[in-house]
Amino acid sequence: MLQRLLTAGTLAIALPFCAHQACAHEGTGEKGGRLADAGPYHIELVTRDRRVEVWVYDAQEKPVSPAGFKGTAILVVGGKPARIVLAPAEARLAGEAAVALGTNPKGVVQITGPDGAAASGKFN
Repeated sequence: MLQRLLTAGTLAIALPFCAHQACAHEGTGEKGGRLADAGPYHIELVTRDRRVEVWVYDAQEKPVSPAGFKGTAILVVGGKPARIVLAPAEARLAGEAAVALGTNPKGVVQITGPDGAAASGKFN
């Protein structure tokens, strides 16, 4: 009986946490892009033709100013990695690839915050 109660209690605690984690990776963000966790941040990736845009959000999903951030997107195009340098541009990080990327390229976005801490988000 005690074991059943402990198991039920563990599930009750774990399920909301798991549900939140799943939400961080599913669906689309405010700008219509894909979402991923990147360390203490959530990032949203939008690609249009050769343009790469990344919005950074905090743990409460509030926009974070890109000032002081830098980044690199490494996206797979035609079976080869395309490396795109990202720099602050208005309310996001942005860069341009040498070739068209398509709307949902796979890859990784690496960001470095103003404090020097690095994080990355994976996009499948």
